[in-house]
Amino acid sequence: MKITRIETFLVPPRWLFCRIETDEGVVGWGEPVVEGRAEVVRAAVDVLAEYLVGRDPLRIQDHWQVLSKGGFYRGGPVLSSAVAGIDQALWDIAGKTYGAPVHALLGGPVRDRVRVYAWVGGDEPARLAEEVTAQVEAGFTAVKMNAAGRTSPLTTPAETAAVVERVAAVRDVLGPGRDVAIDMHGRFGPAGARRVLHAIEALHPLFVEEPLLPEQGHLLPALTAATSVPIATGERLYGRADFLPALTAGIAVAQPDLSHAGGISEVHRIGSLADTFGVQLAPHCPLGPIALAASLQIAFATPNFLIQEQSRGIHYNKDADLLSYVVDTEPYRFDAGHARRTDRPGLGITVDENAVRAASRSGHAWRNPVWRHDDGSFAEW
Repeated sequence: MKITRIETFLVPPRWLFCRIETDEGVVGWGEPVVEGRAEVVRAAVDVLAEYLVGRDPLRIQDHWQVLSKGGFYRGGPVLSSAVAGIDQALWDIAGKTYGAPVHALLGGPVRDRVRVYAWVGGDEPARLAEEVTAQVEAGFTAVKMNAAGRTSPLTTPAETAAVVERVAAVRDVLGPGRDVAIDMHGRFGPAGARRVLHAIEALHPLFVEEPLLPEQGHLLPALTAATSVPIATGERLYGRADFLPALTAGIAVAQPDLSHAGGISEVHRIGSLADTFGVQLAPHCPLGPIALAASLQIAFATPNFLIQEQSRGIHYNKDADLLSYVVDTEPYRFDAGHARRTDRPGLGITVDENAVRAASRSGHAWRNPVWRHDDGSFAEW
């Protein structure tokens, strides 16, 4: 079997899909994207396709090595995301060729269902109690929220109090038997993060995500030592070498993104590495249906998996949603806050190719906002 064609599709709301076709008619789908830089990743996929066309798609690990390491300059979000989407598509082809789900090819399932959480609130959360109540009524046992929107370089008493008020409102609805995770998005700075973590300890968040920017990883050991709150990070880390300092720093939850961190191949290895540190895996995934399908395959096959992010109804999804580009929505039906395991081959989904091609004709040019402080200086988004 040989790869004959690799196509990419920019589709709303902010996604990039990759389709790999073979001479035997087996087709695989992946989702290579950097949110806000999808066109750049698309160009990287085109370059990598020069190597892949004409080759055997089932040599997944060898292709991963060449695509990731065959150039003198390696790593970074663009290359790693391009490789990630291609890798997903190759695993999809492998599963369809062998008639098995990807999790079976990774060694078999370790669980029958995967816990997922729902997003509540945007950058400036409002009506949180109502939003959380709706998610609880929908069966979810965990939610995640942004801690705050634009935040001062040194968090003020009012900003800290607002975070506590929001989290307390969510905890009141959830009670002690459900979970809330909090995304700080690297907005608070080291001192502000310490202050907020101390203030919310008594509310027992499941984890706090990205309390520091990835380039401040050298400060993680002191931060994890200063709090009992489980620290999560990893959406902006792109391989095992990037995760090792975070793991040694004492994080509790690793959050590689299947569309950024080298795909199924590398995230599977990251999960094994995290396990040696007693760290749980919670793949980052505010993206589309293919990225989520790949994430779930990892979740079914990873012993130290914790919980899965999913984007249904997330505030980014304005022109399309999680179910817009799939033929069968059953793999995305969440029962009591869990996704059920199936034995469907490959990634376990059927992409609606007609819908993808139609949507790609208009495409998108999504960009994240650029924030500024009151004095006009740059603020972390």
